[in-house]
Amino acid sequence: MTPVEKRALSYATTINGLFDEIFTSKKNADRVIAEYFRATKKHGAKDRRIIRETLFGLFRWWGWLQQLQAEQTDSSARTLLLYLTSQIEQHPWPDIAEAWATLADSQYYAAEIDSPQAACQWLNNSFAPRLFTLEQLVPDWLWQYLPAEFSAKEALIESLCQRPPIWARIQRMHRTDAMAQLHANEIAATAGHFDDTINLGHKSINLQQVPLYRDGHLEVQDLASQVIGQICAPKAGERWWDACCGAGGKTLQLASLMEQAGPVASEIVVSDVRPAAMAELQKRAQRAGFNNISSAPWQNEQLPVDADSFDGVLVDAPCSCIGTWRRNPDQRWLDEETVVNHSAELQQQILQRAAAAVKPAGVLVYATCSITVTENQQIVENFLQQHPEFTLETVIHPFTKSATQYLTIWPFEADSDGMFVARLRRVA
Repeated sequence: MTPVEKRALSYATTINGLFDEIFTSKKNADRVIAEYFRATKKHGAKDRRIIRETLFGLFRWWGWLQQLQAEQTDSSARTLLLYLTSQIEQHPWPDIAEAWATLADSQYYAAEIDSPQAACQWLNNSFAPRLFTLEQLVPDWLWQYLPAEFSAKEALIESLCQRPPIWARIQRMHRTDAMAQLHANEIAATAGHFDDTINLGHKSINLQQVPLYRDGHLEVQDLASQVIGQICAPKAGERWWDACCGAGGKTLQLASLMEQAGPVASEIVVSDVRPAAMAELQKRAQRAGFNNISSAPWQNEQLPVDADSFDGVLVDAPCSCIGTWRRNPDQRWLDEETVVNHSAELQQQILQRAAAAVKPAGVLVYATCSITVTENQQIVENFLQQHPEFTLETVIHPFTKSATQYLTIWPFEADSDGMFVARLRRVA
């Protein structure tokens, strides 16, 4: 073996081991690879990049690659998949890709692939008469859960196979000044759709080395997620409850929007069932300088806050997270169809309980990072049938400018995750 082939074989052993561990344990790939790098210090920056990007690439194209693995039983089949992944994604390490081809006893040639369609054609040419299609890149069960009027099937598949950029939000300073500082630190930042939105591109960034982040002026938050705060549209002086706050991305956005709206004192109460997530939120709030956020954790099924006491309540409900499949391609294959209906039961319960905290004329916002009707429209419709004191409001889609009562952000509309949001008003 040449030195390059030895390195390629070492990478292959590591990547395949991690891949198998993820499928066996059903753990999130981000978590598995982070644990591996913490425990294994021998890898340099380039090694880590090759391992990480190839691993995620395997999941991104697994709908195709699993068919090739099933047809071959020898060990070289696994290495062939690494070679194909590197070619489909045009990874910048052709020496390793060529070595993988050699180790797999496969002919190597540099492919020029710039889209999922081009990758599909390349595979069809390389492995005829087997037929590869774009539809194979997502589980068959997905389509029955999308809205009946949805017609952008190919656009959705393409977007799920492309990594989204790092979206961020600026708080407590002007975006122009923030971008100037980022550019001075050689970080390519461009203005996003909203006044406080920034696109940080696709390169990995060590946030701890970014002064804006350390000082609390920069928060990473996907663009689709930022839509939720914009639909909430909190006003200065209002009192809001984030009923499923998690680590607080949307909580901090609400605080920032309130501060932008005026100098009147506002208040946000946050709740979650996970103490670690709420602790992280408080740490982020302290870093940003927001001192108007207090905690009221869920202890049981009883409301952790006073009823009829909030101008606005945000229910960013736990969900199947199908809208984040492009960011987490492993979940596309780890999740089973049952995750949709399982989440829906919990969502209905949380929305019913949280609604009691909305005062008359107040706002109730329901959101998920899913794109299924079961977890979104059906949840809201069921809720309205049981709660005539609420009515559904019309909102404007921030990217298409169309008026709608059920707002779904599709990943291909703004190079973001997928997200759903509905805004309700208590009228009695």
